[in-house]
Amino acid sequence: METFLKKPNMKTKDLTKYGLKDTNAHWNLSPEELQAITIEKGMGKETANGTLAINTGKFTGRSPQDRFLVKDDYTKDRVWWGKTNKGISPENFDYLQGEIEKYLSGKEIFVRDGFVCADPKYRMGVRTVTELPWSNMFVYNMFLRPSEEELENFEEEWLVLCAPGYECPDPKTYGLRQGNFSILNFTKKIALVGGSAYTGEIKKGIFSALNMILPVDKNVLPMHCSANVGEEGDTAIFFGLSGTGKTTLSADPNRKLIGDDEHGWTSENRIFNFEGGCYAKVIDLTEEKEPDIYRAIRPGAILENVVFKDIGEVDYFDSSITQNTRVSYPIYHIDNIQKPSYADNPKNIFFLTCDAFGVLPPVSKLTPGQAAYHFISGYTAKVAGTEAGITEPVPSFSACFGEPFMPLHPTVYAEMLSKKMQEAGVNVWLVNTGWSGGPYGVGSRIKLKYTRAMITAILKGELDNVDFEQHPIFGLHMPKYCPNVPTEMLDPMNTWLQKGAYISKAIQLAHSFHLNFEKFASEASDQIIEGGPLIDEHHHLNDHV
Repeated sequence: METFLKKPNMKTKDLTKYGLKDTNAHWNLSPEELQAITIEKGMGKETANGTLAINTGKFTGRSPQDRFLVKDDYTKDRVWWGKTNKGISPENFDYLQGEIEKYLSGKEIFVRDGFVCADPKYRMGVRTVTELPWSNMFVYNMFLRPSEEELENFEEEWLVLCAPGYECPDPKTYGLRQGNFSILNFTKKIALVGGSAYTGEIKKGIFSALNMILPVDKNVLPMHCSANVGEEGDTAIFFGLSGTGKTTLSADPNRKLIGDDEHGWTSENRIFNFEGGCYAKVIDLTEEKEPDIYRAIRPGAILENVVFKDIGEVDYFDSSITQNTRVSYPIYHIDNIQKPSYADNPKNIFFLTCDAFGVLPPVSKLTPGQAAYHFISGYTAKVAGTEAGITEPVPSFSACFGEPFMPLHPTVYAEMLSKKMQEAGVNVWLVNTGWSGGPYGVGSRIKLKYTRAMITAILKGELDNVDFEQHPIFGLHMPKYCPNVPTEMLDPMNTWLQKGAYISKAIQLAHSFHLNFEKFASEASDQIIEGGPLIDEHHHLNDHV
């Protein structure tokens, strides 16, 4: 591999300033070169169409319990410390940084310079040093790619050191839970990843950093959402947890994709993508269901932890390594994209939830207080495991639809969202992509074509003048009519055979919302608290006593 063709600018390309000595460093290799090195080293194989497939080893997902933020003057009074955000001392960080530097010294390593944040005003340089060639190719796919000229004088604001082969031999002494770790240091502007080769640690590490820096220092709201824009320049945003339809619903042949996962909303009223690529789940993938993702899997993409059935053919239905099989690809693998990836204020915001209890309406309009309440709650329901006899769904709440990556208290993001929504006059909708006619096991999943029809009607302004009725328990405003959707579906109670069963299931779900919200209530305004379900908590508790 001859890397002398691209003469690095020696001024900016000195690794000794990071404590990395005697390395054989490859700078900004092309994806083709990185793929060739990966195959040559026996670290991956190619599918029939030439796409790289790799295995991330012991970790096939993020390890949220091993994620830490350095507790120092910048973070100590700002961060919402607790289960999600665990502190580590600056001294322990310095020790681990030194260990990773020693570990990477003397090795063949791969350096990649890239940007995050597509809006030029907020763009940030990130230099990533990786032990593995395919980790470097992942960074090429996921971050914004500088031009040759920009690489010439590149200066990083953040540094990522990624050493999957380094595990701390004595974790407890240095404030860790076990040998692997993912740590952010906001004062030094360094992210360390040790002991895990799961690529999502790099992506979500920088996402977590932006979720702190943008609101605190730049007055930008960071969001875990997808976004697209119509021909008239009307932007739509889709929040939602895994499996609720974020990627699927934002890929719309009539609209341009801005991005599928991480965005900022600026005070200049712009929505911009943080990334330059997509990182999509591929479990049970078919061309029919997800044509955009399916067709993006071509040379340049990286498949993770998939299983092959025949020579070069991937079995997307095989989850024997993990349910969390994934692909990363540069955004230009999707045909219909917005270039550059930003657009003006959103007209509509969708909160997607997969309600396996069959309680929430398929579509409803939220007041500002309800929008903040549902945003802080971040509700979806997980369908029970495949064990015999377990059919009851489990409610799942993740604050701001992205709690694992949010360093600040959820109400900080919710208040920012409320303010922006009111200033921009945005409509906010709760869309249930889950069950209707009863809970999981009794009712049926709402058809994708109906969900698409509801979203299309909203984007075309066809629900602007219809009548709404209020849900008796959740207080949500349900449209009485929506083009191309059966009217009896719009009020979920109509779809259940027994109205009494519906009411008691709805009360049960409302109760879960109240219990979950207790931990935020002390920081939330009255308007937000009033956005919750209407069922009076004490009245309901007495029913159980």
